[in-house]
Amino acid sequence: MSRNWLGALVASFVVWGMSSPAAQADSYPSKPIHLVVGYAAGGSTDLVARVVGQRLAEALGQPVVIDNRPGAGGTIASDQVARSAPDGHTIFMSTIANTINTSLYPKLPFDFAADFAPISLVATVPNVLVVNPDLPATNLKEFIALAKSKPGQLNFASSGTGSSIHLSGELFNMVAQVQLVHVPYKGSAPAVVDLISGQVQSMFDNLSSSLPYIKAGKLRALAVTSAQRSAAAPDIPTMAEAGLPGCEVTSWFALVAPAKTPKAIIVRLNEEVRRILGEPAVKTRLSELGADVAPSTPEELAALIASETAKWASVIKASGASIE
Repeated sequence: MSRNWLGALVASFVVWGMSSPAAQADSYPSKPIHLVVGYAAGGSTDLVARVVGQRLAEALGQPVVIDNRPGAGGTIASDQVARSAPDGHTIFMSTIANTINTSLYPKLPFDFAADFAPISLVATVPNVLVVNPDLPATNLKEFIALAKSKPGQLNFASSGTGSSIHLSGELFNMVAQVQLVHVPYKGSAPAVVDLISGQVQSMFDNLSSSLPYIKAGKLRALAVTSAQRSAAAPDIPTMAEAGLPGCEVTSWFALVAPAKTPKAIIVRLNEEVRRILGEPAVKTRLSELGADVAPSTPEELAALIASETAKWASVIKASGASIE
């Protein structure tokens, strides 16, 4: 009896040890990792995910499968990840849209702040205020003056209602005290086409999307919306430098995991991601995409998510933006 009891006790300790957080981290990853992206292949979120995913696979010794789940501004993919096993084998490339959607969609099946564990901020991409070159405004002050002289007569295009591109324009209206009219499109590409042709006058586009047209002289850049100038376009001033402080918007990409993922796994992933983002080749590749590397601690990412959620809730309420 005593031998049987002792054997059972030892076995129980072995099982406990195998299921403990430390043991889980030591055996992680034990199978391919699915990196879920809430947008179609070829977009900026997908491209950033593939750059990081490739290096992460090499570092962890397991394939990292990019799983594109487009739809509803990333909410379909978010819901899938929130319901996934919290074992580090399903992670999510979240974006600024996730903090916007918290207020834009009143009945989400998940709570982004509560149902996800932050891993690390990955990269940031500023939006840029671009105008048609024929518009009589060569800098931001002239553009604001023109808009104030023609209230409700100038417009701005966006990739769709509720996008960061749309809400950048709404924030600009609030801060600059102008009345640009929002013209939503089904994606950034058709909006840029109409901006170049003069069908619309302005747009707050992702810098990575507009940069080729800026360099070709097809669009005029007035200011980037980030706090600092972008390494991808150092000649373009920030909004604050151009005379309009308080209109800061930075699109971002960040890795998160389902809530309750063991802390040791989060730490392991954070360490690997931060190391990867320090590699010159990765910095160069992301810069080519118009993005700046922005590694962070999980705590810093959590603080960013909280501040961004509050900020966009305020803008959405003030502008009346909604998804019909």
